Amino acid sequence: MTRRVVVVVRSLLLAALLALGLTPGTGHADPPVESAYSQPGPWQVTERTAFTCCDSTGAAYDIWYPTEVGAKGFRHPIITWGDGTDAHPGQYAYLLRHFASWGFVVIATENAATGSGVDIAGAVDKLLSLAADPGSVFHGNLDPDAVGAVGHSQGATGALNAMAHSGGRITTAVPIELPIQLLCVFGVSCPDIRALTAGSVFFVNGAADTIISPSDQMLPSQVIGLESVRAYYDAVPAGVPKAWGTLVTPDHNDVQGQPDCAGAAWPCATGVHGYLGYPTAWLAAHLLGRIDAQQAFVLGSGEFLAPNPLWDNQCSTVVGQPVQHRRRQLNRGTSWTR
Repeated sequence: MTRRVVVVVRSLLLAALLALGLTPGTGHADPPVESAYSQPGPWQVTERTAFTCCDSTGAAYDIWYPTEVGAKGFRHPIITWGDGTDAHPGQYAYLLRHFASWGFVVIATENAATGSGVDIAGAVDKLLSLAADPGSVFHGNLDPDAVGAVGHSQGATGALNAMAHSGGRITTAVPIELPIQLLCVFGVSCPDIRALTAGSVFFVNGAADTIISPSDQMLPSQVIGLESVRAYYDAVPAGVPKAWGTLVTPDHNDVQGQPDCAGAAWPCATGVHGYLGYPTAWLAAHLLGRIDAQQAFVLGSGEFLAPNPLWDNQCSTVVGQPVQHRRRQLNRGTSWTR
């Protein structure tokens, strides 16, 4: 077969597996919440590169948003994305398109050095300034009280720093493959974990990632610093809801999959599938007030915490559905499913 035919056949097989709720390459059926949020959401998506300019370095912003933005009075939460070092938003297009299909407006700076969080947070300000223009497609259609930051590698550091120093504007973060503290000596910004005084965090890493994000470390963090995802998780101040999970198979760049490892930089093991379900559910819980998604992470009973052959290290301090999320959903005056 030609390469084109192979790609088409692979895509059709992948679509069939996802429709059955099966994780590609495993035959494993995802649990209900993970399965639901691994599927594309109800919104058609518009994608625009170099949508507007510019961040503090002069880099443009790319954007993914529901094509019928604001339909039936829906006010869309915002996700600001941070690239990994020397990466570009287009390498994460499958994931960012997936988020947008669930009703989020996703903005991503093309800057590939986002560890400080300045330009990740600045993307939110840029989008809200555009939405203040009556001629903008986003005018009156965004929820400025529902903002999340997501990033990969250096961008994961940036997502945490953006939330920590946003003055409460960014209320949740999903750092993916967070770099170890040791890398700060090479000029990469460190995640300011102890500056997190509000919001919520969902750490996600791949077990095969031996580059910058090991799950555990040999010596206590008091001795060698925050050199593992577990150390970062433990360092989050009390009172900030948090969760952590390790995908068993993925390597450092699987999150770039489109959806398999096509388009991903080395190393990639299986592709983006594992990063779709629970990260989307976390964002839906904290930015949209989705009760099913919220309950999946509840300590002691949540689906995310149950044994799962695709996940390890599942833990959470989430204790229930925050009242403000229920109120936010009701104030929108429309249902999630449109």
